[in-house]
Amino acid sequence: MSLKILNDSTLIAQGAEALDTTWDVDDTQPKPILLKYRFPKTYRHHSLNASITKQRIGTEARALVRCRKFGVKVPGVRMVDLENGLLGIEWIDGMSVRQILGGEDDVEIEDERVDHLGKFGISQDTLLSLIGTEIAKMHRADIIHGDLTTSNMMLRTRSPSSTSSSQPSSSAELLLIDFGLSSASSMPEDKAVDLYVLERAFSSTHPDSEPLFAQVLDAYGKETGAKWPAIEKRLDEVRMRGRKRSMVG
Repeated sequence: MSLKILNDSTLIAQGAEALDTTWDVDDTQPKPILLKYRFPKTYRHHSLNASITKQRIGTEARALVRCRKFGVKVPGVRMVDLENGLLGIEWIDGMSVRQILGGEDDVEIEDERVDHLGKFGISQDTLLSLIGTEIAKMHRADIIHGDLTTSNMMLRTRSPSSTSSSQPSSSAELLLIDFGLSSASSMPEDKAVDLYVLERAFSSTHPDSEPLFAQVLDAYGKETGAKWPAIEKRLDEVRMRGRKRSMVG
């Protein structure tokens, strides 16, 4: 059944590890399902490949379910087929934060970037606050994303029934996506590394990113509360290690 669904789906992206496709369920479901298919790797023994695929699909599905349980905005899980390496998740109608903020290689001018935010009725300050808040909620659930970039964050219009006391009041909501490299950990070190990965992504993708990431951390710290000082200390240590590695090449 799962392979038939895959054959009936439409390819939208292909990476080194997986195919992303969309599948229209039926006329009663207005939105398609996003299918993530971890295809067999010919360079691996089939038993090893099957074991790794099951582990990764299972880990991603469990991370999404746990995030939803703790109130983190992530896509809902629609189907899981460990044997065939298929994960079906909610389709998100929105725009990536990478597109909204723009990057060094983008040709859009500043006014056009503001228009992206205008579509959702929020300011850049609110967007950055949403990012910090959702990451903090994810870490409170002891989920480490493993690949935090602005490409793995989506902004969509908030549905009328969607409410959250912890998110700033706005007409939009931010979702974290792509948990393919996620893991579970309560250690401040792992959460600090997660934040450092995002900081590096900001600096490499978005011009003049230091004040932007500072706003993200401010919202993260407020949402994290008493556990923030320990994570902040680890983040400073991770930054120092990163600088030393850069100096030695």
